[in-house]
Amino acid sequence: MAKKILTLMALAAAGSMMAGGASAQDAAKGEAVFKQCMTCHRIGPDAKNLVGPALTGVIGRQSGTAPGFAYSPLNKNAGEAGLVWTNELVMQYLPDPNAFLKKFLTEKGKPELAVGSTKMTFKLADEQQRKDVIAYLDTFAKK
Repeated sequence: MAKKILTLMALAAAGSMMAGGASAQDAAKGEAVFKQCMTCHRIGPDAKNLVGPALTGVIGRQSGTAPGFAYSPLNKNAGEAGLVWTNELVMQYLPDPNAFLKKFLTEKGKPELAVGSTKMTFKLADEQQRKDVIAYLDTFAKK
């Protein structure tokens, strides 16, 4: 009986690990999700700034520094306070850009700079969609 229980536990654990694979990042799905972002952003070698900055090379870039884009003071302040975009930070940013930037500045000891709002009003709440979009952004990271 104990052996049967251990076997069932092992199978359940293996099944949960396989189910965890379903939450892996998928750049192809991210490209589809990114279509929502294309109202304001472009990505790729010839991408131009629109309402939002071109996102080519955003992973690894200091916030507020895309060439030729007029950022909000909130976004520029975060960059000047040391915000450099990583996958993890983009994951935290996308559900609520304003709240993220204000929290970042406050935690950096610069609450006086955590005023106003970013131009980005879109919020991507779905965790899997955020993972997929980040995988897509990674395909355009500077190597």
